Amino acid sequence: MSATPKSERTRAHLRDVAVRMLRDVGYERTTMRAVAAEAGVSTGNAYYHFPSKDALVQELYLEVQREHAERAAPVLAAGGALADRLRGVWGASVDAFAPFHAFGGEFVSVAIRPGSDASPFSAASAGSRDLSRALFDEVVAGTSTRVPERLRAQLPELLWLAQLGITLYWVHDTSPGFARTRRLVDGGAALVGSLVRLARLPVARGVVDDVLRLVRSVHPAAEASPASDEGPRGRETAAQGDA
Repeated sequence: MSATPKSERTRAHLRDVAVRMLRDVGYERTTMRAVAAEAGVSTGNAYYHFPSKDALVQELYLEVQREHAERAAPVLAAGGALADRLRGVWGASVDAFAPFHAFGGEFVSVAIRPGSDASPFSAASAGSRDLSRALFDEVVAGTSTRVPERLRAQLPELLWLAQLGITLYWVHDTSPGFARTRRLVDGGAALVGSLVRLARLPVARGVVDDVLRLVRSVHPAAEASPASDEGPRGRETAAQGDA
């Protein structure tokens, strides 16, 4: 049975109230009861639309990722070298996340709990994770920098994982205007650009393959796909062991 217009409006109102409260008063003080009271609906009605507070956190994640995508759009549309595109997209995340900095530690503490739906790797976070990762697909797809084919498919995932690390650093950054995080973004983007250029050299092929294989082996998706691609060096090692 499809939702009625009134039900959709109630859900949208609850969502807007919850996102505002999470931004203004933080995770701990944003309870389902408080959201319901602020929205002018019963607590039962709030639970009908959102079964838990973590479901509301997912709405916040989506809101922030949409803001990040909007800020990153001009950078992605402009083309250019990989380092410049990456610097712009990582920098846009700092600006998009800024309103939530005071409570960033709270959100991280929730996200790192084992089995938490708020984890960026959880099934519940798939929507916001896909939005974020898509930005790095675009970073790589539209760059003028020549990216080795064996690296191109997995580079967006590596850049997205680096984004998580930058976000964690930003949570603890108390410098004015997040100056230290911005230096990390600038230096990190330049370093990635240099490493990708080096990856085109034959001497670096083995190291690149080792890094890609390691990332595949420890990524959560590897648990669902035990027969992962070993890569050329892995197959060669296995063949030598069988000889």
